[in-house]
Amino acid sequence: MSLIPALEALLGKTNVLTGPDTARLSRDWMGTYEGAPLAVARPGSTAEVAATVKLAAEHGIPVIPISGNTGLTGATYTEGGLLLSTERLNRIRDIRPSSRLAIVEAGVILSRLHDAAADHDLYFPLWFGARGSAMIGGVLSTNAGGSNVLRYGSTRALCLGLEVVLPDGQILDLMSELHKDNSGYDLKDLFIGAEGTLGIITAAVMKLVPAPRAHATATLAARSLPDALILLNRLQAATGGLVEAFEYMPADYMTRLEKVRPDLGIPFPAHRDCTILVEVAATAPALTTETAQGTLPLTDLLEDTLAALMEEGLILDATLARSSTQRAAMWARREAAAELGAAVKPMIDSDIALPLDKVETFLTRIAPRLDAIAPGAETLTVAHLGDGNLHFSVYPGDPSKDLYDRVITAIEDIVQDLGGSFSAEHGVGLSKLPSMARRKNPVALDLMRKIKRAIDPANLMNPGKVIPPK
Repeated sequence: MSLIPALEALLGKTNVLTGPDTARLSRDWMGTYEGAPLAVARPGSTAEVAATVKLAAEHGIPVIPISGNTGLTGATYTEGGLLLSTERLNRIRDIRPSSRLAIVEAGVILSRLHDAAADHDLYFPLWFGARGSAMIGGVLSTNAGGSNVLRYGSTRALCLGLEVVLPDGQILDLMSELHKDNSGYDLKDLFIGAEGTLGIITAAVMKLVPAPRAHATATLAARSLPDALILLNRLQAATGGLVEAFEYMPADYMTRLEKVRPDLGIPFPAHRDCTILVEVAATAPALTTETAQGTLPLTDLLEDTLAALMEEGLILDATLARSSTQRAAMWARREAAAELGAAVKPMIDSDIALPLDKVETFLTRIAPRLDAIAPGAETLTVAHLGDGNLHFSVYPGDPSKDLYDRVITAIEDIVQDLGGSFSAEHGVGLSKLPSMARRKNPVALDLMRKIKRAIDPANLMNPGKVIPPK
């Protein structure tokens, strides 16, 4: 029996897509990568995933997992491989309020987990613009970040246990609910961030935290990036570490925002060089119970801290959200980043991580390099400044591969010199393979190849991704 009839017998014909029916999953959302999969399999249980992987292995067909299809690096591209969609693995198996954890399958959409946790007065603290379509399997496979990494860490920090289907179809049960376990290697961390190259994540145990009872949000103009870091540290000290988001939107971002989304407005009459969106959140009644004057102590605390910093000259201007509507408007400006980035092409995008005190150095040093390589090129910058993750895009006008490579190399040169990384939260996929070859420690690459060969000797799990050829 050939693979497709065997899959249809296993999963049912409606869950094996071929030909034009694969189109919605074979093309990434940015339109950069458009593949031609042999088929799309849609298993509905871990057992069906295991059987699907085993069938594919018997036929020598590569398996490429796909979740919400919100990736930016071509990690789900294939020509002739089997796309394995996790969209039917969509059960929230359990939420345990007393243990503050959720047991979820890989196809659970992030916003659905947010809603389910909220029903128990809890919160799953992974938050980014694609939360309405990104799925748990995808965010684990890329070790996704987002706006709240500053306080809660990336996806890896939020995961206690995993269920994984290995390349031979075995089911690896690592569904631990333990916060401490020193019984050998922490195998789950091999699969988080591996982008499906070692196995397919089918379920996970994720941490939950108490739902904030109040937020205080402000948009401010700092005098400079170094001053912004002083501001962050002062806010952390004043609030006892309650800063959840500290987002950087410089003048080039605001200029593009005004052009592409004028309906969202700009926070200040003149574009400032260093606009920051800051948000703090609390659960303690002392900070979240309304005062006799009708204010929230958390909001008062943020306002008083910002006022003191303004008196010192560290802040040039500030606007405090006085309602949920105003808070939403502030976040809408920040979460328009993907739309703003895609509004102009060709685009050379980078997703870099830098030590917090080196962000300004990078921006200062890259400007003359770009002027020499691509005179007149526009840039678009936005950052999770609290964790040093900078999304830096260049619009050179010239779409040639040569110019693309020269721009990326210039960015990487400075990032490496400053002790940073060329990949912060979007993963590697296909697009960053050259960067891996150029910049990843050779010993680390060799060890990654050995691990890949040991777990997937036939190289059938998302081949050609993450690890560059030797």
